[in-house]
This record gives sequence, structure tokens and C-alpha cells, in this order.
Amino acid sequence: MSLTIGSPVPDFTLKNQFGEDVTLSSFKGNKNVVVLFYPFAFSGICTGELCGLRDDLAAFQNDDVQLVAISCDPMYSLKAFGEAEGYKFPLLADFWPHGGVAKAYGVFDEARGCAVRGTFVIDKQGNLTWQVVNGLGDARNLADYKAALAAL
Repeated sequence: MSLTIGSPVPDFTLKNQFGEDVTLSSFKGNKNVVVLFYPFAFSGICTGELCGLRDDLAAFQNDDVQLVAISCDPMYSLKAFGEAEGYKFPLLADFWPHGGVAKAYGVFDEARGCAVRGTFVIDKQGNLTWQVVNGLGDARNLADYKAALAAL
């Protein structure tokens, strides 16, 4: 499935690293949302990307923007990953049905059983305003996210 700029995105409810439900539409009307899919907790590129977000978190999570990071890892792995790296943003488990949300966003790699590096910026009305999809081994450029958020 391919998402179209200006169109509504698929809603979802996933468990965060603490076992709490996080629903995308709960931010509607209040915050823009950065939905970031990554392949695996504790892997090198993923850890580097999420640490980059952690180290500049005010740009990606503030009164106007909420960051959510999604992988197909189980909740308990995400809890350990978040604690080990000091992440202060939701890590969401797209574990079961396995990769269901990643599939809805067109970023699930069936052969590897994980999400590829897809990033989606969603406005307060729930519409897609920006997206980029990178391969498993291609790190994202955080400056691109900042520019997309500044354009909102």
C-alpha cells in the first residue's frame, strides 16, 4: 500500500514499551505526529538513529509534535531497549498481528519479517504531509524531518 500526501493515514493502536495503548488518532486536533518505523531494537543503525532523535528530542517531541517509533519487536524487548538507551518517547510494538501497521503503511519487508525505515509526518488533522522510505541499511537524515516539521 502506498500513502498519498494530503490524504488521511491509517489509524492504529499499539502497545508502548510499558504495555500501554497508544492510538494515533488520539493526537488528532492536538499534535502533529512523526511516525517512524525501524527494523530492529538493539541493531546498530536503528540505535544510532533513535539516539540521534533522543539527543535532539525537543525538535521532534514538544507541545506541537509527538514522536512515535514503531518496530515489530515484542513489547518486552522495546522496554529493555528504551531503558538501555534512555529513550523518552514511545516505542510501539507492531508485534501481533506481526507487522500489521507496517503493512498498512507499506513498509513491511515480508522476507525479513520487519519494517523498513519509513518515516511519516502527519498533521493535526490526521493527514500525511511528508514521507520518506529508506532501505534496511540506509540511515535517515534527521535534518529532513526538521524541515518537514517546520513546513507545517
